Amino acid sequence: MDPIVRRQTLADLLHRTASRFPTKPAIACGEVRWTYAEFDSLCQRLAAGLAQRGVAKGDRVAVLARNSHGFIALRFALARLGAVLVPINFMLRAPEVAYVLRHAGATLLATDSGLAELARAAAAEDTQVREFLWLPSEEAGPALADMLSFDELAACTAAAPAVELAGSDLAQIVYTSGTESSPKGAMLTHEAVISQYVSCLVDADIRGDDLMLHALPLYHCAQLDVFMGPAIYVGASNIITARPTPENLLPLLERHRITSFFAPPTVWIGLLRSPLFERTDLGALRKGYYGASIMPVEVMRELAARLPGVRLWNLYGQTEIAPLATMLGPDDQLRKPGSCGRAVLNVETRVVDDDLKDVAPGQVGEIVHRSPHLMQGYFHDDARTEAAFEGGWFHSGDLGTIDDEGFISVVDRKKDMIKTGGENVASREVEETIYRMPQVSEVAVIGVAHPHWVEAVVAVVVLKAGHAAAEDDVLAHCVGQLASFKTPKKVVFVASLPKNPSGKLLKRELRDAYGAVFDS
Repeated sequence: MDPIVRRQTLADLLHRTASRFPTKPAIACGEVRWTYAEFDSLCQRLAAGLAQRGVAKGDRVAVLARNSHGFIALRFALARLGAVLVPINFMLRAPEVAYVLRHAGATLLATDSGLAELARAAAAEDTQVREFLWLPSEEAGPALADMLSFDELAACTAAAPAVELAGSDLAQIVYTSGTESSPKGAMLTHEAVISQYVSCLVDADIRGDDLMLHALPLYHCAQLDVFMGPAIYVGASNIITARPTPENLLPLLERHRITSFFAPPTVWIGLLRSPLFERTDLGALRKGYYGASIMPVEVMRELAARLPGVRLWNLYGQTEIAPLATMLGPDDQLRKPGSCGRAVLNVETRVVDDDLKDVAPGQVGEIVHRSPHLMQGYFHDDARTEAAFEGGWFHSGDLGTIDDEGFISVVDRKKDMIKTGGENVASREVEETIYRMPQVSEVAVIGVAHPHWVEAVVAVVVLKAGHAAAEDDVLAHCVGQLASFKTPKKVVFVASLPKNPSGKLLKRELRDAYGAVFDS
C-alpha cells in the first residue's frame, strides 16, 4: 500500500479542509481575503516557488515576522515541502536572533519590511542564511527589492514536487529560553502537532462555526498551534492582526463580530481598562481564552460581570508539548481560582516527588507529562533531552500541587522561569547579563506580581565594595543586550542575598520580601 493513502500531515490537513469547505472564508488580514480553496491553492503555488529556489525536505526555514496572511501561508507551504519551520521571537535583539539562526542551521530567513533591518543584522553574525524572503504585512506595501518576493513565488505556475512525507517527519523547531542562557530548540513532528490539535478541539471547544481573531504573535506556539492550526483543521474563519492593542483589538472584535479570542491576562486587562471598552459592542463574543499566566481572581470576576456572555478557558502547557497540557474550563474558573485544570484529551499529567512518586493532595511536586504531543527532543542537544525525559516522563520544570479532584495549580518554577506578559524569561540569562557589569558582586532575578504584566522581572543586586551604580545604570546595561521583555522593570539594591547553610540562594525569600514592590 502506498503510504500516502493513510498519511496525515499539516500539508494534508489544509488540503482536506479546503476540499470540504472550498468557498468558506478562511483567512482575512488587512485587505486580503482568502477562501479555503484560495488559501490551499496559494500554499501549493508558494511551495512550488520555494522548491524552484532550492528549498527541500529537512531544510530549516526561519521566520522573523509579525502576524500576517503571508506568515500562515508560508507555514503550510513549508509543510508541503517537508521543510522545517523555525519561528523566531521578533522582540529579540540581533545577537539573540543570530544564535537561533546558527543553532538551527537556517538557510532561508523570511521577514517583513518592519523587521528587515533586524533580520539582516542577525543573519550577518556568522549564520548560514544565504537568502531572504520578504513576507507581506497586514498593511499593504511594496516588496523589498533585495529579497525574494512572497507575491512572485506565490505566482509560480510550475507543479510542486512530490515529497515523501510522513507524520513522524519534523514539522518545526520552536526555541524556548529554558533556564540556561542558551535557548533550546524543541523538535516537533507533524503527528505531535496534530495530536495536540485534537486535544485543543475537544477540550477548548474549537469549532468550525467559530470566527476567531488571532492577535498574539504567530511565532509563539500558543497562537500558532493552539488556535490557528486547530481552527484551520475544522474550517473555522480566521482574522489575523499584528497589533494586540486595545485601540486595534476592540474595533476588530466589533467589526468582524468575533466569537472566539485568545490573549494572555495582560491583554484582557488592557481591554477592560480601555476607554473604548464601554463603547464597543462585544455581543458576538462567546469564547475567551487565556494562558501564559494565571488570571487574577478579581480580573476574572470583572470579566464575568462585564462580559456575561463569554465563557473562559485557562490553557496551560509549554513549547515542548506543542504546547497544550492541561485545561481549566468555564465551569471551574471561579470554583478553582488559580488552577490550570486537569490534563487534556491526549495528555497524562502527574505531580511527583524526586522519585517520580505521586505527591499527596496539597503537597508540592514537579509536574510531569506523557503525551503524543511531546517533542522528539532538543535539536542538537542530547544531554538536555535525556534530562528532560528522565524516568520515562517529560519533566516540565514547573512545581505544582494537585487537589483531591485532580486539579493542578502551578506554585513555582523549578527552573526559575519568569512569565511576563505572556513571554518566557530565563532568570539566569538576565542574571548573567547583569553580572557583566564590573560594579556587580551578586545578582538574583525574580518574578514579582505586577498589575499589568501579571509578573514582572525584578533584579536584586549586591554591589562590590567601593563601587556605585544606580537603577538607571543597570537598566541601560540590559537594554543594549536583552529584549525589552527580559529587561528588569525594577532594580533593588541590597547588602546581601539570602542563602541557606550550603550557600544555595533562597529566591523564595526574595519573592516574599519584594512581592509588593509594584503596589505603591
